[in-house]
Amino acid sequence: MKSDAAKKGIERAPHRALFKAIGYTDEEIGRPLVGIANAVNTAIPGHVHLNTLSQAVKAGIYIAGGTPVEFGTIGVCDGIAMNHMGMKYSLASRELIADSVEVMATGHALDALVMIPNCDKIVPGMLMAAARLDLPTIFVSGGPMLAGEHPEVPGRKIDLITVFEAVGAVKAGKMEAGSLTAIEDAACPTCGSCAGMFTANSMNCLTEVIGMGLPGNGTIPAVYSARVRLAKQAGIRILDLWKHGITARSIMTARSFHNALTVDMALGCSTNTVLHLPAIAAEAGVELDLNRINTISEKTPHICSLSPGGTHHIQDLNRAGGIGAVLKTLAAGGMIHDDCLTATGKTVSENIAEVGVFDPEVIRPLDNPYHRQGGLAVLYGNLAPEGCVVKQSAVLESMMRHEGPARVFDSEEEATRAIMEGRIVKGDVVVVRYEGPRGGPGMREMLTPTSAIAGMGLDAYVALITDGRFSGGSRGAAIGHVSPEAAQGGAIALVKEGDRIAIDIPGKAIRLMVPDDEIERRRSDWQPPEPKIRQGYMARYARQVSSASQGAIVR
Repeated sequence: MKSDAAKKGIERAPHRALFKAIGYTDEEIGRPLVGIANAVNTAIPGHVHLNTLSQAVKAGIYIAGGTPVEFGTIGVCDGIAMNHMGMKYSLASRELIADSVEVMATGHALDALVMIPNCDKIVPGMLMAAARLDLPTIFVSGGPMLAGEHPEVPGRKIDLITVFEAVGAVKAGKMEAGSLTAIEDAACPTCGSCAGMFTANSMNCLTEVIGMGLPGNGTIPAVYSARVRLAKQAGIRILDLWKHGITARSIMTARSFHNALTVDMALGCSTNTVLHLPAIAAEAGVELDLNRINTISEKTPHICSLSPGGTHHIQDLNRAGGIGAVLKTLAAGGMIHDDCLTATGKTVSENIAEVGVFDPEVIRPLDNPYHRQGGLAVLYGNLAPEGCVVKQSAVLESMMRHEGPARVFDSEEEATRAIMEGRIVKGDVVVVRYEGPRGGPGMREMLTPTSAIAGMGLDAYVALITDGRFSGGSRGAAIGHVSPEAAQGGAIALVKEGDRIAIDIPGKAIRLMVPDDEIERRRSDWQPPEPKIRQGYMARYARQVSSASQGAIVR
């Protein structure tokens, strides 16, 4: 056992004394020590209930003959951090989470790990740590929130994005403030990760696809007892993985990441997966570049249309058969490597043998998809020579190709103010820059401006381009991750008010309609801005972080 380094032999008597101070018996100390990385806190609705799952994991570990060793990690709720200084810290928290799990697991010589994350950066941070440590590891997420209901939004469920877009409707005079309050009260009815295919649920579903979570990890709602049973099974299964020497990198292979990208396209996941999957793959020693996204997207139909692009929610996907049914549908078309090993100790093929699709409208057949191509696209051109990303499944047909004048803002706050004050008009291309990984710093999500545009009814006429990023809840022609970013002297730093920008999503192209010699003249006059944060963690992060096109990895 790896933990023998901290507990076996005469010379480890002091170490055992400290374990006994915690309350562990000799029998418990002698068993495999299984770390439980529990991201519980009372700041995030997706994490407030995680102690319940941790207790279930502990029970499973004890049932299987191990000793659970619990520790905590930080987490940021992107929804609460949105549109203020706090959002600068969200993406950057991913690295701290990965580092903290590495420190705890190594410092205490743990034999295996069960990860209990749920939201935004916590899931990819823990996946990065799992790949880095290469211990036997299983994930059991907190599960999705149920969608809400409200009589003023008849015939469909509502969620957090409904609230953000209602703000824009109030600002545009299309809704009364009292209706906004009523929607606010009804949109998030339970604990759990926000109910649509936003970043948290995207990553929890892809964790299951990669094989690091048991079947059901991505879709069983947070408040269902099945989630508690899943946590017990995870505690039991982790000892089997340990006994058979099945470590994280045995599961996290190039083929399993191919599966993740394929399901990503089929589900229409958050654009944030384009940041997280390459970062996780890099920790696993797997190369994953942006070009593969377009290659896979062009071959993978979009068969699930969940909020924000559609009306279904994660609970609907769970009812329809879950991720297993999506995998089985894609495998039937030869799109999945079904021989990949998973945390069940079985292959994908074995896991999905008995599953089926119970609602063909939620999980459509391959010959009747919502869109012929996958949910994401990477665009290239002189404005983004290293690429930029759009959730094409959430773009209206009228905006798939668009050309308009640039309305240029050097911060999210400036852009949001202009949108809310009605200064953005039909045809505009809103450019928000100096919000990238280095320039932000921290690459803020911009759900507030995109939701305001949608709520005002402008999403059929206005595009938004940024070197920052978008929430998985953003919809419309929201094009993010423009690389190189403005703070690195990328072309987005050289755009002037009124310049024409042409967007061609089907053609995977984006272009600043300015002559090359004029762009170079502007480049010679450009000066890098002063850092926005000069001390503390974010100042260090800004100095070390890579481009968004490389997953915003800290070097």
